[in-house]
Formats: sequence, C-alpha cells, structure tokens
Amino acid sequence: MASEASRNLFAADALLPTGWARNVLVQWDGAGRITSVAPNATAPAGTPVAAGPVIPGMPNLHSHAFQRAFAGLTEYRGESQDSFWSWRNLMYRFAARITPESLEAIATWLYVEMLEAGYTSVCEFHYVHHNQDGTPYATDGEMSLALLRAARNAGIGLTLLPVLYQTSGFGGKPPRADQARFIRSTDSMLSLLERLAPAAQAQGAVLGLAPHSLRAVPPDSLRAAVQGLTAVNPRAPVHIHIAEQTQEVDDCIAWSGQRPVQWLLDHANVDARWCLVHATHMTPDEYAAAARTGAVAGICPTTEANLGDGIFDMPLWLKHGGRWGVGSDSHACVNAAEELLMLEYGQRLSRRQRNVLASSTQAEVATAMTLQAVAGGTQASGRASAGGAAGLAVGQPADLVALDAHHVALRDLPAHSMLSAHVFASHRTSAIDSLWVAGVQRVVQGRHALHEAAAQAFVAARSATIATDA
Repeated sequence: MASEASRNLFAADALLPTGWARNVLVQWDGAGRITSVAPNATAPAGTPVAAGPVIPGMPNLHSHAFQRAFAGLTEYRGESQDSFWSWRNLMYRFAARITPESLEAIATWLYVEMLEAGYTSVCEFHYVHHNQDGTPYATDGEMSLALLRAARNAGIGLTLLPVLYQTSGFGGKPPRADQARFIRSTDSMLSLLERLAPAAQAQGAVLGLAPHSLRAVPPDSLRAAVQGLTAVNPRAPVHIHIAEQTQEVDDCIAWSGQRPVQWLLDHANVDARWCLVHATHMTPDEYAAAARTGAVAGICPTTEANLGDGIFDMPLWLKHGGRWGVGSDSHACVNAAEELLMLEYGQRLSRRQRNVLASSTQAEVATAMTLQAVAGGTQASGRASAGGAAGLAVGQPADLVALDAHHVALRDLPAHSMLSAHVFASHRTSAIDSLWVAGVQRVVQGRHALHEAAAQAFVAARSATIATDA
C-alpha cells in the first residue's frame, strides 16, 4: 500500500466539478483534505502519476452491511407472488442470527469490495442493535462499534446512521417478534449517539440519525429524535426510507389521509441535511416540493430493481433542481458504476429514450451522472466542507479514483470516453486501477491489501450464519 506521506497525485486527465481538465496536479494536507487542484500543471519530480483519468470517489449513501451475506440467497419463488414484503421476512430471519463478530467480518469484506469498486465512503443505515433475544448487549452499541472497526480497518469513509425503529406499521402498531433486535426508545437512541460520538470522532467518521420510516417511527418520536440530534449537531445528516413501495403509500394514506412524502414535508423540517431514501412513488407535486427543500434523493437502482420497487422519475426530479446520489442498499450489487448504469437504463426503459441523464451543460451521460451523484452523495454523507464544490476541489476530502488507461475497453480513448466505457462497456471494477480515501491509497492495481483475508473471513461468517438453513 502506498505511503501515507505521499500527498500529491498528477493526472493527465481529471474530472473536476467544472468538467474535464488536462495535466492536473492534486495536493492534500496531513488531514487528507485537498489543498490545491492545478490544471495545466507540470508534475514535480517524484510525484506519483495516475494510471489513467482521475475521477472523484463515489459516496455510497445507503448501506445495510449485514445484508451482503445473504445477497443471492433469496432469488427463488417462495410465495405465489413474491414481493418486497416476502423478501423482508427472509431478511428478518437472517438478521436474527447476526453477531457482532459476524457483522464485523461481513462489513469489512463489503467495505473492501466497495473500495475496489469505486466507492470511497459509505452511509451505514444500521438497525440491528441488540442481542438475538432483543436484550441490549452489555456494551450498548456493540454492533455499531463493529461497523466502526470494519470501516477503520478497510479504510473507507463512514457516515454511521443508527436507526430509530419503534413500530411495525402506521398508527403505532406494536413491533413484531422478529423486529426485537431493532427496537429503541427515543431517549435510548439519543443516549446511543452520545456514547458513539467519541469513537466516531476518533476515526473521522460522521455520526447522524436514521428514522427508519414513517411506518416504524411515530410522529412524536420523529420530532423528538430530530430535535435531540439537532441540539447536539445542527449539521448531522438525517436519512429516512420513504415511499419505497406502493403498499407503504396506501397504508400511509389510510392512516393519515396523506402520502408519505407529503406527510413528511408537512410535519418535519426537511432541509439539505436530509436524505430521502428511494422516494420511488411520488406525485409531480411531491417531486417539486421535495426538491425545493434541498434534500438529497437516495436512489439505489440495483436494489430497487431486485426488490421490484419501481423506477424513480429522475428527469422530473432534475427539472425541479433536485439533488441525488446512489447507494447499494441490500448489496445485490456492489459497484458504483453499475448503479449509474442501472439508473440510466431504468430511465431509458421507462421513457423509451436514450441518454436520458445527459444534462444541458454535459452531453456525456457518464460524466453528468458522476458529477451529480458525487455532489449529492457528498452532501447526504455529511462529509463535505462548507461552501465548496464536491469532488476534486480545495477543502474536500482527497477521495480519488484512477481508471486504468490500458484496460482494453478504455485504451486509446479520450478521457470522457474512458469514463463512458467504464460505466457502460467494461466489467466496471476491472477498469479501476487505484483509489485513495482522504489521501491514503487503499487500492493498488485493482486490489485492496485486505482482499484475501477479508474474503475468507466473510465466507466463514456467512457459512456460520446460514448453517441452520442447510
């Protein structure tokens, strides 16, 4: 692994917030924050030279780490018409068996995978809090600490979002027995955040809050939890599942007379620190109103396809100036470029058009999507420096990805076409050469130093977890 003392990188081509630039020298400080981005530069002697175009690292703004261990194991018909809800029952069975040790092994491998696939940070939407019988661990926060260790060991930037989960449905329905590991009172959640703060701060992780959903958090609890978080850190991110499924929309209307996004905007102070995860099923008025808040839409295209959620109307969101980012969610796929591909292809299928997400200022679809997803993901993760553009810009984390200019899908192409080939025409991870997080190189020639050891530990943890199904 490259020395942490190397604090510069020269790239023949780099994707800056303003677009592609030539002969770019990027420099950063000991804290891993970019201090200079100089186009049309000359590389000083001894400066590391990137193997290909350099693009900003992608934030992964929605992750349930433990679900990586059962990806691929639910792809069979268990009911006459399988749905998100039947999948959730299988997921609960798996969640019941996770231990702190297995969670750390699973998350470590997942985070290594993410780094090798172009993600430089992750927002961990974490709701398995307690022991298998629902009682708190002797060290409350044991599962959260396992995630912090996994992120530290892998070297990925982390936004830890402990999940507030209290009810099984709208109107305060009591939690199900298989939700016992998730349940916390509002006071308990705020106390957990207070206990986790020193560990998070020690490794530069961001700490926020995730009210799970409107069906799982009653109005009074939502209000009190967000107020408590704000009193401690007014900039702390708030993420929530919203309007993912049509049944959720129907149930919310039956409970309140309003659709989920409509209710949330009317009853919570939604602003730029919020991330509306999925938001799949909105009316045109909801798209416009939600975009005006400055909140980020957290789109998880491969998971939404896997679960049959539906397709987010991205052109309508962008029409209203909406911000967005991508997440791998249930980790059926762990690949930053794959999420962009699936997002664009979903829009093409629903609209029967091509190159839907090109912008008025950027005709290259891959370039436009990368810049937008980096900007929205950085905002939603709470890792951006105030007042600066996200990505390869002064003050931002030195989170960089170098593509492999010698990869057969990219070779001899101009830089913007290399990025297009990476997203649409390669095996995607195979076209990544190197990756840096906060200025520390974590991937060299496509591989993380922990690749083999983390993979073996993951396989063992998965085997132990699913053993009772054999």
